[in-house]
Formats: sequence, C-alpha cells, structure tokens
Amino acid sequence: MNVTRGFTGRPRVHRPGLPPGQYDAREDWPVLSAEVTPDLSPADWSFRVDGLVERPHTWDWDAAHALPASAYEGDIHCVTGWSKFGVRFGGVSLDAFLSVARPHGSATHALAYSHTGYTTNLPLADLTGGRAWIVWEYDGAPLPPEHGGPARLVVPHLYFWKSAKWVAGITLLDHDEPGFWERNGYHARGNPWEEQRYAGD
Repeated sequence: MNVTRGFTGRPRVHRPGLPPGQYDAREDWPVLSAEVTPDLSPADWSFRVDGLVERPHTWDWDAAHALPASAYEGDIHCVTGWSKFGVRFGGVSLDAFLSVARPHGSATHALAYSHTGYTTNLPLADLTGGRAWIVWEYDGAPLPPEHGGPARLVVPHLYFWKSAKWVAGITLLDHDEPGFWERNGYHARGNPWEEQRYAGD
C-alpha cells in the first residue's frame, strides 16, 4: 500500500493549541476508516486486556459500564490534517481496566485491536496515568457507529489513528509490534506536536 503525502487541501488558520500542519475542523467530524463500519451492537461488544498481565480479563457491555465513569474533555487531532477543539467523550479510563488486569513490570507496549481486525501499537506509557479512555459517548449521546461506536479507544494526545474504533482489546507486550497503519508507512508513535505522521518523521 502506498502512503500519500497530500493533506494540504484545506486552508491553515492559526489557532492557539493547534499542532503544526493542522486545521480547525470546527463543527465537522470527518469519517475516515481503514475498514467498513461493522454492524456491532452493545450486546455483542466486549473488551479484553491480555498479554503480559497477571489477570487477563474480558468485560462485556454491562461489566465495562460498572467501572468508575470518566470523561475526556479537550482536543483531538487526525493525521490527515484536521483537529477538533472542545470535544467531550464519556466512558471509563483505561487505567480502571488495567488495574484489574495488573500489567507485569516487563510490559512496555500494547497492541490495541478492534472487532474488525484493525490493530495499532502504542507505548504503554501513552495508555496510563489518565491519558487514554474506552468511550461510548460523544457530547452526551451514544458514540455513532461511523466514529467507532459502540465503543472505541481514545488516546487524544496522539494522532487519532491510534484511537482504535470498535475496540475489542489490548495485548500488553515487552516490545513494539507495528499495527495496520504502522506496517504501511505511518509513524510508530504519532505525536501531533512533533508531526510524527510517517515513518522517519
């Protein structure tokens, strides 16, 4: 698969808090997916933490909702160039899931995977300490399927391809293992403030 460097079609208007090379999408929320949106109901959704953990565990919809509620309010940034300010996602901090699974000290990275088979890799440090969420609400309403509903991972400080839609779980590893876009030329981490869009950036 070829990686296209051509995200220059929208005017760039400076705004405080806007990473380099981004534009403010305002009310728009572009739909970008590597796969067809699945027909996945809350009753069929589950989330698992496994790999280098003491207690691999799977939560269904009700069990996940029984964990302490948490919300993210802030900004999100897509590698294609758009950013959205002041968004609100509701769900559960990933820390709550990890506290049940108990990561081993040897775990340094994670591979997030979706019910569709999509994968993306992240350093474990980017998923802990209140930096990542499993969310099922957007602006107080159920998360739309085209944006990852019934539930998605949200890691807002990285480019949004790291926030896997239709998330099914994370596997903790002692090494970095590239996911779908990372195997096709995208950056291993994806920090928008450093414009880590592609491998080598």
